[in-house]
Amino acid sequence: MPSIFTRIVKGEIPCYKVAETDKYLAFLDIRPLTKGHTLVIPKEETDYIFDLEDAELANLHVFSKKVAMAIQKTIACTRVGVCVMGLEVPHAHIHLIPFTQMEEMNFANPKLQLESNEMQEIANLIQLAFEKDA
Repeated sequence: MPSIFTRIVKGEIPCYKVAETDKYLAFLDIRPLTKGHTLVIPKEETDYIFDLEDAELANLHVFSKKVAMAIQKTIACTRVGVCVMGLEVPHAHIHLIPFTQMEEMNFANPKLQLESNEMQEIANLIQLAFEKDA
């Protein structure tokens, strides 16, 4: 059964896309810890991030770096944190979380409830910053 992320890649489920290449996709987390919290995935479904071939893993991180730089230009934050857990969805993914205080990176925190129009606005701003530097 395809993961929810594979269904997003196939266009079966909508997302707030911020960046895309032929191999990778970045989109806003719909249950964000902070504004701009983004998920970065390989389009090819692989359950565990360390099952990716070395070159694929390296390229995923390089793509993530470009997305993180676009986030930092768009969202008021001190850093963009990186987190890989891999249990919540069986599809390799990286969390990019803009933060100013360490506490903002705690996944036990209540998730933000943002309106669709605000999510789309955030996605558009990050996408513009990404494309400008691409």
